[in-house]
Amino acid sequence: MSAPVFLAEGGGLADVAPGDAYLLDGTEGRHAGVVQRRGPGERLDVVDGAGVRLRCVVEQVTGDGVQLRVAEVVREPAPGVVLTLVQALAKGDRDELAVEAAVEVGVDAVVPWQAERSIVVWRGPRAAKSHARWVATVRAAVKQARRAWVPPVAEPVTTKQLAVRTRDVVAAGGAVVVLHEEAQTPLGAVVLPGVVDRDAGGDAGAAPELLVVVGPEGGISDAELALLIDAGAVAARLGPHVLRTSTAGPVAVALLSERLGRWA
Repeated sequence: MSAPVFLAEGGGLADVAPGDAYLLDGTEGRHAGVVQRRGPGERLDVVDGAGVRLRCVVEQVTGDGVQLRVAEVVREPAPGVVLTLVQALAKGDRDELAVEAAVEVGVDAVVPWQAERSIVVWRGPRAAKSHARWVATVRAAVKQARRAWVPPVAEPVTTKQLAVRTRDVVAAGGAVVVLHEEAQTPLGAVVLPGVVDRDAGGDAGAAPELLVVVGPEGGISDAELALLIDAGAVAARLGPHVLRTSTAGPVAVALLSERLGRWA
């Protein structure tokens, strides 16, 4: 079984070396030592969310946290194409389910979209609370999937703002795919950006971006689709069936990850 993952709090891990002692404290330390009852000799990983992974062995559990000995330091390269899910806000927890599963299958960034037909509206205090909930969902999914990179959650965008971003992404050599049930182009035929070889800890801005846009329960309006296509997006059909907003994004991310060579 793979080692469980815990997130480093309050600082990076760039200066940690094999053989060093490391104290996992705070909320994560309590979760490891008290909730999960990790004991001496057990393995666990600590990640900084930016590609650095410490492979550790538990030495002891104290009142301050879990004392670890670092066996290995792994620096995982940044993605050669930044795969971003633009998820429309949806009622219930369907949008959060989409984000959770997309992170587990490998998405690199998440953008909440206040689509025209979104029933849910992020406004005022609710916006901050909802955004924080998405961030927490991403962190939990990262730990579940044993990932070393934590996808950022952007501030919510309107359709006009998404169109501007679409234009910028395409101009920079990236691509934007809008999932739409009436599209003629299958997702497997969409031209993807070229994968850039990158060193561990590289600047995420150096890679092209691939946006996957998923609409709300009521779908993407004709006006929204036209605006995004005019900005350079491509409409694509995911498959022969119409999926819920909670499943379309993760399925698309999985298929695109395979095409990008991530699951080879």
